[in-house]
Amino acid sequence: MKSYMGIVCHSMNQEITSLSGGNQQKAVMGKWLSVRPAVLILDQPTRGVDVGAKKEIYELIHELAEEGTAILLISDELEELINLSDRILVLKKGRVTKEYDNQERSTEKTRLLSSMVN
Repeated sequence: MKSYMGIVCHSMNQEITSLSGGNQQKAVMGKWLSVRPAVLILDQPTRGVDVGAKKEIYELIHELAEEGTAILLISDELEELINLSDRILVLKKGRVTKEYDNQERSTEKTRLLSSMVN
């Protein structure tokens, strides 16, 4: 795993709340990764971040998964789910209504969207 999160700040004393959205998100992830969790729950990990930070977060998620960390990714961004998930579960009213094996990253966006709204 990377020894740094690529956080851009003016000094080591800068408040996290004064960082950009992407840097704030990376700081939060770095905090939780410092305990080396076996399971990581990510709820909307790239919401409100710029394209560059999003790419870095995606790379980190891939790296963690390759190292054996189990990741539960919750997202309303279909491309994010398709590109990062081995398996996708669609939930409605607390129940699994559809399951997709996505190991080959072949789940179609239209099928996924359809199962979410129907």
